[in-house]
Amino acid sequence: MSMILHLQTVAPRNGLLWLRHGFKVFQRRPIALLGLFAVFMVMASGLMLLPGIGPVLLLMALPLLSLGFMLATHLVLQDKTPTVAVFVAPLQLTPQRRNTQLLLCLAYALATLLVMLLADWADGGALSSFQELLARGNADEKTIEAALAEPALFWGSLLRLSLAALLSVPFWHAPALVHWGGQGVMQALFSSTLGVWRNRQAFALNALSWGGVIFAASLILTVVLALLDLGRLLPLLAMPMGLLISTVFYASLYFTFVDCFMFGAPRDLLDEHR
Repeated sequence: MSMILHLQTVAPRNGLLWLRHGFKVFQRRPIALLGLFAVFMVMASGLMLLPGIGPVLLLMALPLLSLGFMLATHLVLQDKTPTVAVFVAPLQLTPQRRNTQLLLCLAYALATLLVMLLADWADGGALSSFQELLARGNADEKTIEAALAEPALFWGSLLRLSLAALLSVPFWHAPALVHWGGQGVMQALFSSTLGVWRNRQAFALNALSWGGVIFAASLILTVVLALLDLGRLLPLLAMPMGLLISTVFYASLYFTFVDCFMFGAPRDLLDEHR
């Protein structure tokens, strides 16, 4: 059974509220939500070990990651503890929705690979060469600085970020629109694009807010470790900080969907997050 979806236009300030409510949800079930993201990271590492098909399967799993966290947030708001079952729940509704989700995942993987190939062609392999340079681990500081100064690396990276941002628009809400709205692949991609575009100011503020959170957290961690003369621990502590921020980000995705597509959730739940 599908829920009735209503495309809405929200105030720009809601972009900041999405972030804040992500932190609020995280505070309710921090261990469970961190555990979900950690489990996904372990699975991702395992998929990367599979030659050829592994990276493709990982890319296909990303839409289910975002939808899984939406379901997890929904459970937390009902005072329930989410489990890894949220990642497979979207594939267990009906055969039609399962097939639609899988097609959506495949489309995302293929589109992402196309973006990567296009960016590699545009920068002439500059990013790949830079990654190989870092992987060798024996490059001196001048060599790394010279590689970073390559214009092709800058423009290639800018192209990757721009295309990735554009690709995220149609896929932002699409898995949720299939899961809760029963929409087909093309309808979900179109509806997601329309929802993001109509609320572009809120999404822009949300992106800037997350950028501010990442910058502030990195700055505080760097300064504190420098004052304690523990700068060598920065790479070690940056990983759990990234895990935490990523978890909160995914926990906040539910609110972007609820705001853009009101879908008949309990009235008190909607009032609570506003």
